[in-house]
Amino acid sequence: MAKGKKTVYFCQNCGHEENKWLGQCPACKQWNTFVEEEVVASAGSAGKGRSGTGQSSGQARAVTLAQIEKEREERYTSHIAELDRVLGGGIVPGSLVLVGGDPGIGKSTLLLQLCQKLAGDERDVLYISGEESLQQIKMRAMRIGSFTDHLKLMCETSLDTVRATIEREKPQVVVIDSIQTMYSELVSSAPGSVSQVRESTNVLLQIAKGLGITIFIVGHVTKEGQVAGPRVLEHMVDTVLYFEGDRYATYRLLRSVKNRFGPTHEIGVFEMSSDGLREVANPSEFMLEGKPDAAPGSVVVCCMEGTRPMLVEVQALATRTSFGFPRRTASGCDFNRINLLIAVLSKRLGIDMSDEDAYVNIAGGIRLNEPAIDLGIVLALVSSYRNKVIDENMMVFGEVGLSGEVRGVTMPEQRVLEARKMGYTTCILPQASMRAVKGVTGIELIGVRHIGEAVAKLS
Repeated sequence: MAKGKKTVYFCQNCGHEENKWLGQCPACKQWNTFVEEEVVASAGSAGKGRSGTGQSSGQARAVTLAQIEKEREERYTSHIAELDRVLGGGIVPGSLVLVGGDPGIGKSTLLLQLCQKLAGDERDVLYISGEESLQQIKMRAMRIGSFTDHLKLMCETSLDTVRATIEREKPQVVVIDSIQTMYSELVSSAPGSVSQVRESTNVLLQIAKGLGITIFIVGHVTKEGQVAGPRVLEHMVDTVLYFEGDRYATYRLLRSVKNRFGPTHEIGVFEMSSDGLREVANPSEFMLEGKPDAAPGSVVVCCMEGTRPMLVEVQALATRTSFGFPRRTASGCDFNRINLLIAVLSKRLGIDMSDEDAYVNIAGGIRLNEPAIDLGIVLALVSSYRNKVIDENMMVFGEVGLSGEVRGVTMPEQRVLEARKMGYTTCILPQASMRAVKGVTGIELIGVRHIGEAVAKLS
């Protein structure tokens, strides 16, 4: 089997391959992302398919949908309700799950807790770490709690050794921490490089599908918040989960951005404590802790994270500028959206904020991009500008257009029901959404067509 080395250039952002260095990647249009790596070309590797059986392409045949036998999708619980929600109802055997997040955010802690729950359910689990020693893992495990003998630990970075161990032990769940530390002898580049990450993920994918083993892999992220290595890594796996949140805050958000077995953009909320991560069953109550009483510029809005409604506090501060050019600052929301809404206030309601600094903050450190918070931002800005307090029992939501109209948003009934559950007595919402919530009782519903009608409720 003839082998030869050749030098190629990989894009670190998307994994695009070129024979020479380029300043801009032609695939993702990013600049200065190409790195030089040596790869081993094997003449005998072309005959192997994805399953690694070496079956030639001439033996494959096309089939119709009627000839395919539908297998019943079997899931089993992780005994962590927030994780089951994000996974779409539980763990699917044979799936490959990527967990990404900033360093120190809690990825390894969550997966070790998952191992504890599954081992306690008498499922065989193998935890493979390429970054920590066995003593370090044990110190972290002692803070979490007790473990059964169904969990086995291993510190290894060689992909061939990892594969042989999995095939010998045949566990039901495997955790790889992290994919950037794994290396294959067939690839000459260093661990963590584009070639190594792609080859390691491909081997683990073959193991997961061939043996029906669920594999969780940890992926480090770059400064831009993307998984380090080629973006093709996200396309190879079945599910991509991202751990978000300020590492100095107590809460963590586990977000699903890709899921072949369930809905995407679902979130799970956790609280970091001394003994690990704790589930937050009521994130609305958690996000509203510490909300000030009778403070101008503060209003509660309802956003949707997947199918889950969540109440958060929008804060705004308008103050006379000390410079010739007013300052605008946005924390947790889109900066350009703030400028747009201020322009709508000036044109449609005559509220001139050209000599006012405007600061908008989503309390709790969460980031929202949903247009349903537009009406809340508008009311918070007007409340701070006029120094008028918004009723603390009022919740608002709605998208604001350039004409000042308040447009309907998705799932209004779930938002209203969440507000009622949290004890709010009044809800300002788009008139277009009133039909969808007409059956909801126990809360006063005020439909508005224009931001002027909503601002009038502050007087």
